[in-house]
Amino acid sequence: MTSLSLIKISFALSLFFFLLPSSSSSRLSFTTIKNHDQSLTTSYPQSQTERLLRSFNLFPEDLVNIIDNEPGFTPGSLVEKKFSFLAASGSSVEDLGHHAGYYSLPHSKAARMFYFFFESRANKDDPVVIWLSGGPGCSSSIALFYENGPFKLANNLSLVWDDYGWDKASNILFVDQPTGTGFSYTSDESDIRTNEEGVSNDLYDFLQAFFKEHPQFSKNDFFITGESYAGHYIPALASRVHKGNKAKEGIPINLKGFAIGNGLTNPELQYPAFTDYAVDKGLITKEDQDKINKLIPNCEQATKSCQTNGGNSCLQAYKACQSIFESILSIAGDINYYDVRKKCEGSLCYDFSNAVTFLNDRTVKAAIGVKNLKFVSCSRTVYNAMLNDWMKNLEVDIPSLLDDGIRMLVYAGEEDLICNWLGNSRWVHAMKWSGQKGFESATSVKFVVDGAAAGDLTSHGPLSFLKVYKAGHMVPMDQPKAALQMLKNWMGGELAA
Repeated sequence: MTSLSLIKISFALSLFFFLLPSSSSSRLSFTTIKNHDQSLTTSYPQSQTERLLRSFNLFPEDLVNIIDNEPGFTPGSLVEKKFSFLAASGSSVEDLGHHAGYYSLPHSKAARMFYFFFESRANKDDPVVIWLSGGPGCSSSIALFYENGPFKLANNLSLVWDDYGWDKASNILFVDQPTGTGFSYTSDESDIRTNEEGVSNDLYDFLQAFFKEHPQFSKNDFFITGESYAGHYIPALASRVHKGNKAKEGIPINLKGFAIGNGLTNPELQYPAFTDYAVDKGLITKEDQDKINKLIPNCEQATKSCQTNGGNSCLQAYKACQSIFESILSIAGDINYYDVRKKCEGSLCYDFSNAVTFLNDRTVKAAIGVKNLKFVSCSRTVYNAMLNDWMKNLEVDIPSLLDDGIRMLVYAGEEDLICNWLGNSRWVHAMKWSGQKGFESATSVKFVVDGAAAGDLTSHGPLSFLKVYKAGHMVPMDQPKAALQMLKNWMGGELAA
């Protein structure tokens, strides 16, 4: 293991990084950074977003990155540079194959999407994997440093190679999206996305540009992964890629599968599962459940209305269904609802603030091509903008993907409340597709890692469901060895019951 303090990084970066080309598309001459708390929705969800930020100990100074008078926007341009946070390990920039860049979204007024790309430590012919974090509005860099990136960020701001980083089995992308998340930004508020059509089109455009920039990876197998609200993003992007391939749009993307970790995909079936899960975990009593369950019919009816009518009916569904979750928390107290084995001590559930400190360091930002821009760990503005999307059922396009042989893995840490394994299991089992009966009758087996049971696995054809033991909302953080083995087996077509 090789660690590198932030002070040493400053020295290493000065030796191992080169400047972006001096062109209008590569200049990041930021002027005024504004804190826009846009009036895209009502103020109702403020308590929910405050809880999200507080639970992760993430307190961004800016609600979203909206830049005034940002010059030089060239739609469709991609500017990338190589870097090394671990140059002191003896590896060169070329050896490590670490990249960071900005892509100027063509279907926007002035939006630039930030990403990290890490080439495989094992074999450049390994699959290409894209990782999407949820929120909505939380940066994928949180996962990079605390879940499945090439290295971990320690409390003293040192970086240590991660033995279970997913770059040990794949060439992996971490993307800050939708616009306004992390280091992604715009100079026009209309670029803040409000639905999965906008989200998936942006990501598809980015992938086209990425494979054009890196043609040596375009023939590799491609997998879409992520967690939490990415239970919306992932199936939307998988569908968009598959449709693009069928229509022969641009560069063919060799989509083989998509994996959703502790995701929100079909709210109508997942919200009613809250009380069953909470009773099973001893968070509430059966008497409590009977009272809270009186809220379920209104939630279900409002969710159906959202699917049909959209718009404000979806916000009403959000309010109706969130009342179930809020009622459980009012009884359960200060539990960590991402891992019910733990308590939220004071304002903390998890402390990811070191990532914010690290990424806001001037030398680090210069190394990855970011200048006078503050890192927005979780954007309240992006969260609010996506509220009418929240209660949408993103299962709808999945059956056609499965029927065309695209593999899907749904995995869930058993200790997570907010996107619990029970709700995920219910929507997966209820999904109508050609293999539904076979999946329902499939026998569950143990998922074994190094001779020990690490989860319960159910598989049939292209569909797999895995409940992961001793893990909360962020499976790669809680069970890194099992998560890496899961990824390897699944991408290799060997994750089968």
